[in-house]
Parts: sequence; C-alpha cells; structure tokens
Amino acid sequence: MPDRHAVLEMRSITKEFPGVRALDDVSLAVEAGQIHAICGENGAGKSTLMKVLSGVYPHGTYAGEIRYQGEPVEFKDIRSSEQAGIVIIHQELALIPELSITENIFLGNEVRARVGIDWDAARRRATELLARVGLRASPDTLIKNLGVGQQQLVEIARALAKDVRLLILDEPTAALNEDDSEHLLDLLRGLRAKGLTCIMISHKLGEIEEIADTITIIRDGQTVETLDVRAGGIDEDRIIRGMVGRSLASRFPDHAPRIGEVFFEVDGWTVEHPEVPGRLVCKQSAFHVRRGEIVGFAGIMGAGRTELARSIFGRSYGRYLSGTIRMDGREISVPDVRSAVRHRIAYVSEDRKALGLNLLDTIQQTVVSANLPRVSSGPVIDHDKAFLAADDYRRSFGVKSPSVRDGVSTLSGGNQQKVLLAKWMFTEPELLILDEPTRGIDVGAKYEIYGLVQRLADEGKGVVVISSELPELLGLCDRIYTVFEGRVTGEVARADATQEVLMRLMTGAPAAAR
Repeated sequence: MPDRHAVLEMRSITKEFPGVRALDDVSLAVEAGQIHAICGENGAGKSTLMKVLSGVYPHGTYAGEIRYQGEPVEFKDIRSSEQAGIVIIHQELALIPELSITENIFLGNEVRARVGIDWDAARRRATELLARVGLRASPDTLIKNLGVGQQQLVEIARALAKDVRLLILDEPTAALNEDDSEHLLDLLRGLRAKGLTCIMISHKLGEIEEIADTITIIRDGQTVETLDVRAGGIDEDRIIRGMVGRSLASRFPDHAPRIGEVFFEVDGWTVEHPEVPGRLVCKQSAFHVRRGEIVGFAGIMGAGRTELARSIFGRSYGRYLSGTIRMDGREISVPDVRSAVRHRIAYVSEDRKALGLNLLDTIQQTVVSANLPRVSSGPVIDHDKAFLAADDYRRSFGVKSPSVRDGVSTLSGGNQQKVLLAKWMFTEPELLILDEPTRGIDVGAKYEIYGLVQRLADEGKGVVVISSELPELLGLCDRIYTVFEGRVTGEVARADATQEVLMRLMTGAPAAAR
C-alpha cells in the first residue's frame, strides 16, 4: 500500500476573471497513490482549479497557496508543472492528427541523439509505453487513424513519457463508448496500484463511485465537502446532493406527453459512406415521428445513428442513394442544409465545439446565426433586434451569463449546450434532432435540458434524441428505435422498453420470445 500522506494541498485558492469570481477560497488535499475525483455542476470551477494547479493560470494570477510533495510551488506555466511531475490531460485532446503516435508522445519532449532526434530510440520507447497503456498499435500510426478511446490512451502514454507523478484527467471518458471507458478505468486502477496519484474530473457519477478513493465536491466556486469513498456509504444520490445542494428525487422532470398524429416519415433511406464506395452506413432505414412525441435512437458506437441523422439533415453526411422523407404526408426534398432548415428540420450535433458552435462568437451571434433573415432588414442585420431575440432565449433557456454579448467560449458545457439548442430553436423547427444532447454536462444541467426537450414536445414539435446512455432514453423518450450496423432493427414502446430489450436489438440479436 502506498504511504497515505498528502502529496498535494491547495489552500484558499481564489481566481477572478472580469466580473466573475470563478474560485472563492477553494481548498483541496490529495493523498499519494489515490484516485481523487472532483465533482460539481458545469461552471462550478473544477477545470479552473486544475488550470491553476497545472500553471495554465500562472502563479500571481490567483490568490492562495499550492503545496506539492510538502513544499510550496509557484508554477509559471505548464512546462514548469510538468517538470515537477504534474501532467494534465484536457477534455479536448491536444494531439496532432497528421503526426504519428511516436511524434505526438515525444512532441516537446524529444529523445535526443548526438545530432537531432534519435527516432529509433523514440519508437522503441513509444512501443513500451503503448504496451503499458494497453494500446495495440504501431508507433508509426497516424493519430487521425485512431479512435477517440485510442487517442485517450496515447495522451496517457505521453504523460507517462514525462515521468508523471500526479496525473490530472478532465472528463477522460466523456466521448468514449462503454468498452473504451472500462478499459481506461482498468488502466487507471493499474497505475494506482503502482503508486501513481490521479485527479479525475467527471460527470459520470457511476464511474466516480466505482473508481475514486475520495471525492471533493465544488459548488459555485467553493469547496462544499470531501467524501471518503473507502469508508463506504457513498452513492450517486449522495454525490448529487452535494453537487446541487438538494436531493434530486428524480433524474427526469415529471411529464405527461400529449402525442398527436404522425407528421414526419422516413422510408427506405440508404446512404453510402463518403470515403468508402460500396460501404452502406444507412440500409433501408425507416421510422416516423408524431407531433408532441420524443423518439429515441439507441445503438452501440458506430451503429449508424449519427450517420442517419446527419444524412437526413440536408445530406450533410455520406452519399445519398435512395429513400424518401415525408412531412404531413407530402414528400419533400432536402438535398442540402438550407433546404432542411427551410422545411423546418433542425439538427443539434453531438460535437458542439467542432460542428455546432463557433467559439469566437458571442451568445448573440450564435443564437441568430442559423436564421439571419429573421433579424435582418434586407441584407442588413438589425443588431437591436438580434440582441432582444438572443436575450429572450438566454432568459427562457436559463443560460447562466449576464449578457448575450459574452463569448460562448466563456460558458460552461451545459450552458453552451443550451445556447446551441437556442440557435436551432431560432429557426422555428417542427422536427428537432438532438444528437447526444447531454454529453459532458452535469446532472443538474441534464435535468434542465430534459425539461427544455419536454417543453418543445408539448409545443407540438417532434423531437428525436440520439443517446449512448440507455437510462437517458428510457427516462425521456416515448418510443425508442434501435440501430445495428446501419439498419433500424427494432421499435419499442416506452411501456415495453428495458435495457435488456434494447441491448438485444442493438446487438443484432432477435427479440426475446414473449
């Protein structure tokens, strides 16, 4: 057993930005050789605290003291914290897609030869590190040819190459499927057994409960409490109570659906992969949506749910081969995104930062961007009109920001998701497709998003929800379709839906006999 002493202490950390106190007298102690989780709602200050620790926010830009291995430290940048053995892996992975695994692992930390870089030694060392993290790949493989879970392992290999002693992981499993998540958690257990100390930020409370030794909860920029998981008695409900300041009796708002007639139908939808001729990503897919209905789509990673959604939304993915779309019984053509918007179809991407938001824009610019004619006089945007429209959505969607002139990059993940939802609601859609709408946001923000989705359905709109979390689909949706290898394999009413039923259909197994 590793020695149980505090390897890290952060004392009375206070960090301010213009008009905002992000951290207010936060204290934290992490024992050597443990996995210490930090939990809190979006915007609570978790990532800010870790950026203070790692030198992203250098000493002098915050108040308080950091003690590492018993000594006070004053990191001026990331390099200085890494030299002390502290390495942070951010939620947005910092790998260069066009470079190899070896090049990424040793970027800025090159294996020197007498002249230049010793690439043979670097490849040998990279091979050893890949074996240590359990990634079976050639060290010459380009990052762009790896899945997200594999890229996460490369990030950890890169940290190990820097002789890491304190590893910080910010939402390490947010974009991973269940198998990749479990592999990563097993890797962290193995590193802990060898004495490595980890700090982990995550919204997946089941994972936190499973792997953490201790948990510090932060709320509104202040330390609420630290829980000792090893002592027992800590479950998801206990963590949630600390995060939101109250007991969350139900993860979903009460809702009595008011479902009308079928108004949106897809039939025979077949789409080819954009880069692999002959490979079908959608195979004769068919489904329908009623007004006032929330329809779920379940499937394992790579099943084709996102490909189906994006191809329907103005054929923005793949090469259309065949199939029809009908709205209110009339066949419509949606060859591009503009026509999809014109036909009142909206799609909220699973990757809000890459495909949904321009992080250089303000809230106001984002909200009105998909429907500029609504706030324009001819070719000229009426900025007063745009401000009032965006501010109305800010208030009605509960976006936590004092002004719509603030940048979307300053918002927490949950508030960014609300802004993205507002952007597409501003197009006045009849059908709203939400792809992983609660990925990477906390339980309190999820509850708010669920309420917004239910409100939209109550207005008579049809809502499609794609989610990798089966409990989310079961708790939110009125009906659920399953997808496997590009085919719609089942349709299950809410009353008949269980995780077991869905999983059978998601894996291509025949439905159980009734």
